[in-house]
Amino acid sequence: MPATNFVTTTIEAPDTPFDVSLRPPVFSEFAGQAKVRERLELMVAAAKQRGDVLDHVLLSGPPGLGKTTLAYILATAMGVNIKNTSGPTIEKAGDLAGLLTTLERGDVLFIDEIHRLQPAIEEYLYPAMEDFKLDIIIDQGPSARSVRLNLPKFTLIGATTRAGMISSPLRSRFGMTSRLDYYNAEELREIIKRSAGLLGIEIEDDGALEIASRSRGTPRVANNLLKWVRDFAQVKGYARVTRDAADRALSMLDIDRDGFDEMDKRIIEAIVCKFNGGPVGISSLAVAVGEEAGTLEDVNEPYLIMQGYLKRTAQGRVAMPAAYEKLGLKPSAHAQTHAAQEPDLFLKATDGHG
Repeated sequence: MPATNFVTTTIEAPDTPFDVSLRPPVFSEFAGQAKVRERLELMVAAAKQRGDVLDHVLLSGPPGLGKTTLAYILATAMGVNIKNTSGPTIEKAGDLAGLLTTLERGDVLFIDEIHRLQPAIEEYLYPAMEDFKLDIIIDQGPSARSVRLNLPKFTLIGATTRAGMISSPLRSRFGMTSRLDYYNAEELREIIKRSAGLLGIEIEDDGALEIASRSRGTPRVANNLLKWVRDFAQVKGYARVTRDAADRALSMLDIDRDGFDEMDKRIIEAIVCKFNGGPVGISSLAVAVGEEAGTLEDVNEPYLIMQGYLKRTAQGRVAMPAAYEKLGLKPSAHAQTHAAQEPDLFLKATDGHG
């Protein structure tokens, strides 16, 4: 795996058997996201006490933080089945009907990337979510007719990396909306130690913390780094994963102590050196670093913004003083002015979707 694409490949790749094997099956094994977990556990307890079906849930946040895992935990906690799909794969009403009509009472329909649902499909979802009825059109032209299907009461769990792209009518039909945020190093260390136990890896606390601190606050990245460190330690003759083994292994991947891979460095170097600190539009930035704009927005940008290296403004992306420090440079007067004056659109967006 090329070092420059490690984070992107890890985060954007579909779930592998390795990822699934490390997924915590119950709330008690799910580390981090304490407030979200507490709210969801309360929802489950209340629904079970009433003998009712769990309300619809929308989970948002950057990729790799556990949205899919929480959906499966909710289904397990309720003792029901779960069907997994994604927004782009539901192309027509018949696809949605095929999913909904196979559900039993209480079952969970999990739609990943729900922000990518077509508007026409959303229209079919509204009565399904509210009244548990589905109106579909059979045939075309003069022979077209509407058929109403009664659905069992079910739970829709949607996951999205772009909460702002979900329409207000769809958002309003979810009983609970929760945003997942990046994990701190201590939470990731616990995740890594749990994964190491499942994989039969001997790991020291310092070794786990070294991996955690370079995992960009993302469990999926942490688990994949653990797998790489395990291979490195095995080949290099380490009896267990130590801090030194983790440091050497991650340095081989060009992942530094801030969790930066080569693409992150390219991004801040481009903004600082090629665009004089910004502001620069996402399309121009994508061309400059040789990556797709959507990937930068979903994978790299949220972490760089949350860590204070970038700011997203109405005029474009602006490098913050931390970006200059990372490169060993001093911010210019021009850069300092832009960084101080422009409001941060990313923070405004996330504040509205917690």
